[in-house]
Amino acid sequence: MNVQDPVVKPRLRLRSMVILVALAALVAVVYFYWPASKPVSGHTGGGPVPVRVAKVTQQDLPIWLDAIGNVQALNTVNVRVRVDGELQKVLFQEGQTVKAGSLLGQIDPRVYQAQVDQAKALVAKDQAQLASLKVNLDRAVNLANAKAGPTQDVDTYRAEVAAQVAAVQADQAALDNARLQLEFTQVRAPIDGRTGQRLLDVGAIAHGAEATGLVTITQMNPITVAFAVSQDQLPEILEEYAKGQPLQVVALRRDGSKTLARGALSFIDSQVAASSGQIQLKAQFDNSQSQLWPGELVSARLLVNTQRGVTVVPANAVQLGRDGNFVYVLGADDKVQVRPVKAQQVVDGMQWITRGVQPGETVVIQGQSRIASGVKVTVLPPAVEPAVQP
Repeated sequence: MNVQDPVVKPRLRLRSMVILVALAALVAVVYFYWPASKPVSGHTGGGPVPVRVAKVTQQDLPIWLDAIGNVQALNTVNVRVRVDGELQKVLFQEGQTVKAGSLLGQIDPRVYQAQVDQAKALVAKDQAQLASLKVNLDRAVNLANAKAGPTQDVDTYRAEVAAQVAAVQADQAALDNARLQLEFTQVRAPIDGRTGQRLLDVGAIAHGAEATGLVTITQMNPITVAFAVSQDQLPEILEEYAKGQPLQVVALRRDGSKTLARGALSFIDSQVAASSGQIQLKAQFDNSQSQLWPGELVSARLLVNTQRGVTVVPANAVQLGRDGNFVYVLGADDKVQVRPVKAQQVVDGMQWITRGVQPGETVVIQGQSRIASGVKVTVLPPAVEPAVQP
């Protein structure tokens, strides 16, 4: 092949350019992705590697379970009318807080008042007849005792008196029922709670058999939050629950940014859901300030127990390697050593360590990607949190 050929020269030049581009790309990959070749901020190589550190401490560590909860009212009642008639008055405002027994509405009472008056008259009539029969009975008894009248009359009057007593009792029962129907013309709140939308207007003909009520009342205080946790946590929950001390539950906004209320676990379901492997729980809260609203989604945190005096490190100190979790421990010679650890739960940014480090030791929490066992480091001052703008 003649390299002086005008066709071959461009090909050789193109091949050389391709090789140079490939070598440049390889150098770039090694520079950016090989930790040993990547310089640290403020570190140009050859000297100690700058890192941030923290002390291993010993403290009480609360163990929380987090879940998504749904706010549920203890009682929700559809207040229905119990007698037929025209709705003459509506005595509540939508969204009003009412007490049990508060008057909510008035059904036309005139028909039922007439029934009460009629029942009263019947009772009076039968009581008068009963009084007359008792007089006749007394007279018959006196005549029979004086041998001046037949004893048969005494038996007859006694039977008539007994029958009339039964008639008076039936009349009294009818009167009581009429009075009850008259009382039902006043629609009252069965529970304390908050009213919803009005479902009947003034002038509407209400029927006791209709499913549509006058209004729905929802109990707002106390209130519950229902949530589910994994069946794996159930034994520990049951163990603490059996001790008789209420387990604390905190309700927060769904994003966890604000605590809404604090309550206690009140219910553990009787079975685990086979489809999800979760157990349903409920916690009850004081809701006097209406922090929680029925139907609202919240974050629920259940305090299962508190581990006393355990060893903890900042969670970002713990690294995951091929052989498990480890930390970099800073020695007196300013060199770091790899220390395998056994890590448990992370709570509020602190990792529970059961084996591997001791309180008082110093671990690296920032800059681990730039160091290895035996590397000398220099400790940077703690990072300053940016001020929150008002």
